[in-house]
Amino acid sequence: MKKNLKYLLMVLPILWATSSCNDDFLEAEPVVEQLEDNYYQTDEQVFLALVAAYDPIGWTIHGGYWISPIMFGEIRSDNANAGGDNTDTDQPGWQEFDDFRNTVDTNESRWIWHKNYFGIYRTNLVINNVEFTSGAVARYQAEAKFLRAYYHFDLFRHYGPVPVVTEVLASEEEYLQSRNTMTEVFNQITTDLMEAIPDLPQVLTTSEGGRVSRGAAQAMLGKVYLYWADMANDDQATFDLAAAQLQAVVDGGQYDLLDDYDELFQFEVANSVESVFEIQHTNQHPSDWGWTTGVEGNAVIQLCGVRGMCSDHPEYEEGWGFMMVTQDLVDAYLPDDMYRFDAAIMDGPEIASEAGGCSQPVDINQHNPQDYTGYFQEKHRNFKAYTAPVGGDDNLVKHGNEYVIRYADVLLMLAEALHRGSGSDAQAMAYIDQVRERAAGPGDNTGAFRTASDLMTDEGWSLLDVIWYERRIELALEGDRWYDLVRSGRADAGLFAGDPIRSGNFTADDIWIPIGQREIDATDQTLSAYPDASLFQ
Repeated sequence: MKKNLKYLLMVLPILWATSSCNDDFLEAEPVVEQLEDNYYQTDEQVFLALVAAYDPIGWTIHGGYWISPIMFGEIRSDNANAGGDNTDTDQPGWQEFDDFRNTVDTNESRWIWHKNYFGIYRTNLVINNVEFTSGAVARYQAEAKFLRAYYHFDLFRHYGPVPVVTEVLASEEEYLQSRNTMTEVFNQITTDLMEAIPDLPQVLTTSEGGRVSRGAAQAMLGKVYLYWADMANDDQATFDLAAAQLQAVVDGGQYDLLDDYDELFQFEVANSVESVFEIQHTNQHPSDWGWTTGVEGNAVIQLCGVRGMCSDHPEYEEGWGFMMVTQDLVDAYLPDDMYRFDAAIMDGPEIASEAGGCSQPVDINQHNPQDYTGYFQEKHRNFKAYTAPVGGDDNLVKHGNEYVIRYADVLLMLAEALHRGSGSDAQAMAYIDQVRERAAGPGDNTGAFRTASDLMTDEGWSLLDVIWYERRIELALEGDRWYDLVRSGRADAGLFAGDPIRSGNFTADDIWIPIGQREIDATDQTLSAYPDASLFQ
């Protein structure tokens, strides 16, 4: 599906038959005329419009700026720092996000906003502009509703309550939007997902990898309810709604944990039995810096690869050194959780060993001195095996996919929803133990790992502490950390006690990022940079 994205235009132009610049040019009849008003007439046309609606979900660069929610979810948190080169100014917007110095003029704030509303505009075309029905169209519109929910949810996770847009707006209407309340935003997101679920397939065919299934929509709905319950003062009834949706995913039976945790991050592992929803990337289109929105590869892979790495490494190319792992994350792993550690994090000695003992596994002098810890992420691996088409920049066409929701995430969210709602703690611990059994390594680990109950006894933790630990470690460096901290009220200066810059800069406003000044000015100050407390109702 992804291979079609680059060539799609949402509004097809009028192609005029002309041979010279004269008066006849002004009177010529159109040879082909397909406009927004008359385009959505066949299943095929609606499908192509849907392909375009999927496209922004995979933008890792937009407007020339890096905008990955995976990077944001880790660099903003206590799991990672920005990193980059030895100037501490490489990609200034991400340095600002990292140090809580970002403002309304931070360019990335504008382009995260733009990406999601671009996606919402395209979904609204599919949902609102089709005036005929068919079985295919019902499914396409269900997928568009999932995507509209996804884009609104991503906006909320960055900016707090945002304008809800469910119609194709005229240009003058685009500048009249104001923030909706949290309840209004979540009501629309959950309505879209509930309406989508019945018309989505339970099982995808092999050729449909990356499209939305019923399980993906149920899992996303469960995740949204979980977020809403947390933000609404731990609302038990909403936790129960989350549990019901996540239980439906488990009971559907089409997902499972891969036996080997490390396999999740190996070369060209895509759309496995553990993948509930993942963003597709391809190397089939040459990409360059002249049109970064057209990049169909996963640019995060090159950006977050190990900077200054020994060229003798048999598997990995060096990268640009972003998303530098913090000592805090390294220290968070329990001593008996090294299998997951080794799959997620590497250091210089490991690189040296794998590269045959090269004398300088990593050139420290190339790294941001403020952020360098000697540890590097290993989930977004910059494999030498990535190949590129002729033309363009090879760094921009790495075709590793991005996980949005894995089955392990579903199990942990379900455990949390059961525990914080009115469900069974015993059942919650059983789901946690499924994740922990796999975390001990491939094969049957019965009796060879500490259960949730063991952790509560040995570490003196509550069940919620176990859940927080599992979410941080299982999903480390995959983009969930900051959003989990925000929804649960744990995002505060205390997280960064060992980092005087971050702890000193953090304020209550930094729970969210500000809407860009250009967007505020375009609405004649109708939009506020940060959400007012009154909107959280």
